[in-house]
Formats: sequence, structure tokens, C-alpha cells
Amino acid sequence: MLNRRILRVKAFKVLYAYAENPQLTLKEALSGLDASCEATRDLYLYMMAAIPAITGEAARLTEAARTKFNPTEEELHPRMKFVQNGISALLQEDPDFNKLLEKKKISWAGNDALLFSLVQTLKTRPYFQEYMEAESSSLKEDARLWQRIYEEEFEDNAELLSILEDNSIFWADELPYVLGTCIRSLEQLGRSGRWNLPPLYQSEILAAQGKPADSDRDFVHKLVTAAFGKYQEYSALVASSVSQWDRERLYTTDNVLIALGLAEAETFPEIPTKVSINEYVEISKYYSTPKSRGFVNGLLDRLTKEKGLL
Repeated sequence: MLNRRILRVKAFKVLYAYAENPQLTLKEALSGLDASCEATRDLYLYMMAAIPAITGEAARLTEAARTKFNPTEEELHPRMKFVQNGISALLQEDPDFNKLLEKKKISWAGNDALLFSLVQTLKTRPYFQEYMEAESSSLKEDARLWQRIYEEEFEDNAELLSILEDNSIFWADELPYVLGTCIRSLEQLGRSGRWNLPPLYQSEILAAQGKPADSDRDFVHKLVTAAFGKYQEYSALVASSVSQWDRERLYTTDNVLIALGLAEAETFPEIPTKVSINEYVEISKYYSTPKSRGFVNGLLDRLTKEKGLL
């Protein structure tokens, strides 16, 4: 599930926490890293649990409309295609899925306003109307609908983001990545009719396919350990490489990104240094200032050359 790009982001957040709080121990940092990794899969479970939750809300609204005073003909005889969609039924009946939700106390209970809003919004979407009007019905068709819902309705939903922030400090900014994992799971569900919990690390997926892959958990643990142990040295190196004026304006985020780039280049000589540099430049676009991209790229390029790593 977790690829090396998101693991580098997690390493960045851990090292940033250390830069802000030097009392943080390596043991605490690695424990926080593991918790962050597991939290991403918990978010995946939470977002997959949205399927039966939304379906249940649609069923409730359909029944409420049918039993209200003076219902319309359409309300009396609604199309039940969405309410009876096969993807929701599969998840509701899957014992492994439901045991995990229970074990981790993952639930959409209490989010009635969001569920109501999502169902009402869906009714206005042309892709949803096309699905409801189509005469054909299949698990693949249901899966494609849910994939479209995940692509269109969740990422920029302010109410959902607020709920995620309340649930976990790790969740809100990882939603786009998790939605991609959900979409792949839905594709698999549409083909096989069976849900499987994704392995936590991408390397575990590759190993299960018989492909050679170094452990991603080992990778991120070694990366954090190396950057943690030499952070002061790397920080001093960065400071000595810029002017006094630039030193006073140096952002902690940039310092942390450069330290991670140096740690990765020294610890993993098998990874091309240019690849490592590009990874941290990409992360800087999302977590630092508009000018950080050029600064991180230029300084990492120079420092790795000086150390004979490039």
C-alpha cells in the first residue's frame, strides 16, 4: 500500500518533529513513524467503510420518501439499483472487513449530515443519473460507479476533511493517496467479487507477486535513523553553505529536506542520487515555500557532489 514517496513524506514529518523538539528520542521517532504508517491504512478502511454508510443513508432516504404523506409516483416506486448495489452488499457481508472495523473502532456513525449531503449531491450528478437509468446491472458496473464517486466527491470535500482532522492528526493530508488505493480495491472487487486488506508496504505486494523487492519498512526505518543521528551535522553543513543573510531566512522544512536527501544518498548508494534529490524537491512543493524547490535542489546537488555522492 505505502510506496516510497509517501514513506519519504512520513520520514520528513518525523524529522521535522525532531527539529522542532530536540528532546524527541529515536525510539519515540520510530514508534511515531510506525503509528503514522498504520494510520494510513486505517484511513483506507474508513474510506472503504463509506460505501455501506452512503448506501445505508440512500436506503433510509428512499424509505422515508416512500412513507411520507402524499408521496409522488416516483417516490412510491423508486429505482433501487443504487440502494441494492453489489459492492456495498459484499462489504457488509465480508467478515474480515467488519472484524477490522470493529477492532479499530472505525465507524461513520455520527456523520449523518455528511452522508445526507453526499447522497443529495449524487442525485444531481450526470454520471450517477446515467448509472441509475441504465438497464444493465453488474458488479463491475457498481464498482465503476463507486470509483467515479471516489474520484469526484471526496478529495475537495471540506466537511469530510474536517471530520478526518478530528479523527486523526495523520489523516487529512493523506486523503488523495488513500483514495487512489480505494479505487484500485474497487477495481479488484468488480473483477473478483472479493475484498482483501492491502499489505501495509508496497514491497510486501511485490514480494507476494514473486518480484524481488527490498523491505520498504527497513528502508524508511534506516532513513529516519540515519537522518536522526546526523541531523546536527547536516544542519551545520547547510548553514556553512549559505550566506549569513540566507542562513537567517533558512526554513526548518528546507533544512529537514536537505538532511533527508543527504542521509538517503549516504545510506542507500544503490539508489541513484539524482532520484533521491528529485524526491525531496517534489516533497518541498507541498510542504515548504514557493522558492524551496530551487533551494533544495541546488544545495542538495552541490553538497552531494562535494561528498562524492553524485
